[in-house]
Amino acid sequence: MPINDLVAGQSTVGAPLVRTEPIQERSAARIDALLDAAAAVVDEIGFDRLTTAMVAERAGASIGTVYRYFPDRIVLLQALRDRALLRYRHSVVQAIDAQSPEHWWNAVEAAIDAFVDMFRTEPGFRIIRFADAERAGVPEDEVVRDAGFARQFAQILSDEYGLPAGDDLAFRLDVVVEIMDSLINRAFVEDPNGDERYIAEARTVAKEYLERRFDPQH
Repeated sequence: MPINDLVAGQSTVGAPLVRTEPIQERSAARIDALLDAAAAVVDEIGFDRLTTAMVAERAGASIGTVYRYFPDRIVLLQALRDRALLRYRHSVVQAIDAQSPEHWWNAVEAAIDAFVDMFRTEPGFRIIRFADAERAGVPEDEVVRDAGFARQFAQILSDEYGLPAGDDLAFRLDVVVEIMDSLINRAFVEDPNGDERYIAEARTVAKEYLERRFDPQH
């Protein structure tokens, strides 16, 4: 599986949830501006208190413009999360393309580093990221999880580095995602740049966990 398949065919705003499909560049730019405004508000007050009126005011748009694309705050939050996850996938692809890692762990490490960078640079990501859409009140049947990332990344590691393909590798990577989400989030609780102790420990835990299972030297 080519690394670019991590982003192939992925929607930028969770198309099934958006009322008006952004088929024109102008519409896409307007949606991005609304999501940028939502991310800024989320960073300031969290997602529990966010309202569509706040987003409209921050974006300098009418409430009607917000409702044209997002029928309610839940859809807006889901779209913000979808965009953030897609941007994360893009950053993983760019990092691996740039580094051309020779060992599977270095590819995993590139994905971890990209995750840390999203916490530092992507507005709203620290708060909204993987599981928070569920806590925001999105109905269970409308939650779009990114479980496919672990499975797709597992296929890449299998194709490029010879790791055993199948459900076990995908499951182990999903466990790593959960570990990274917890430890790296902890790193940013008090330090906006991330406490390097937690970040370093996250890498160590992930590496030792995966090497025990997939590196014949361990």
